[in-house]
Amino acid sequence: MKVDYTFAPTWPGEAPAAAGWAQRVGFDGFVTADTGHEPFLPIAAAAAAAPGMEFLTGIAVAFARSPMVTAMTAWDLSVQTGGRFLLGLGSQIKPHITRRFSMEWSSPGPRMREYIAALQAIWNTWQNGEPLRFQGEFYQLTLMTPFFNPGPTEWGSVPVYIAGVGPYMAQLAGEVCDGYHVHPFHTLKYLQEVTIPAMQEGADRANRALDDVEMVSGVFVVTGRTEQEMAAMRAAVKQQIAFYASTPAYELVLDTHGWDVHEQLNAMSKRGEWAAMADVITDDIVEEVAVVAPIDELGGAVRKKYDG
Repeated sequence: MKVDYTFAPTWPGEAPAAAGWAQRVGFDGFVTADTGHEPFLPIAAAAAAAPGMEFLTGIAVAFARSPMVTAMTAWDLSVQTGGRFLLGLGSQIKPHITRRFSMEWSSPGPRMREYIAALQAIWNTWQNGEPLRFQGEFYQLTLMTPFFNPGPTEWGSVPVYIAGVGPYMAQLAGEVCDGYHVHPFHTLKYLQEVTIPAMQEGADRANRALDDVEMVSGVFVVTGRTEQEMAAMRAAVKQQIAFYASTPAYELVLDTHGWDVHEQLNAMSKRGEWAAMADVITDDIVEEVAVVAPIDELGGAVRKKYDG
């Protein structure tokens, strides 16, 4: 089991100190997010400060970027980190792609499959000198002149991880990816009954072993040094769970347990009743979704829940 440090979305200039601290503490990886700041720049800044550490975007929004742009950035970061960069991609949801990024949205699962294939085609051209002739439904990449070709690297293709919630992305990860990010809004029952079987189906389709795919997860925790601190964090986690439970994309997690709260929370969100939504989330739901333990017991509790 590896434990990664998530770099809070702050300025890239703060990344070297954060990465150095994380490595000294004992973290295995340094993760950035595509939220209020660009996810690749902190890794470029931090790479030299934490030699031997892995660096991972968790995640970068794929459909906001051309495959060529992502391929070039990942190629450079692979060199910058000495082959320790892992490209984590996510699809985001339609409103963000069309209204925040002003990009095209259609068939996110098939588009992600093709996006990964496009990356591999570009990297194959750079690494092995093969002509670039990628013709897909969503992307067509057929021009690569020497001036724009960075050439081969010691490490070649960059490991690709994707994030998802539903069975399609889990199958895709099992079939073609190096790793799969599970959203923090999950339970062990959901992983065991929905996620892992879907990943296995994808792996079987490609004649791969499921062990070839690294499983990655964000984890909600309720922790603290006092009862008051734990109570405050429980309230914050309930608020987060309520937000995700109000969104149709995560309804399948609720259905796995028979938690009939989505319609109520969705209606409350449309009325702007954000603060009150946390009251709908019971302690039983928190115990299933989050890891709950005092801070001196937290590491053991995470390992006990997720080991294997």
